[in-house]
Amino acid sequence: MLFRSLAVSWADISREYFGKSNSWLYHKLDGIDGNKKPTEFNEEEKYTLKGALIDLSERIRRAADRIQ
Repeated sequence: MLFRSLAVSWADISREYFGKSNSWLYHKLDGIDGNKKPTEFNEEEKYTLKGALIDLSERIRRAADRIQ
């Protein structure tokens, strides 16, 4: 199926691009870690997240372009 490999989930992003658990990314996105303390992305993590989202957007665009 054309779209099966394009399923997007934060868990997959966390695992594939960061090598971390899905809860790690959810905490970063929420700004509060597992101990209820403030957390945020460091500069390297921001760069990685940006790259991941760009990569996903390009893959989705290529899939859309194949639709006839």
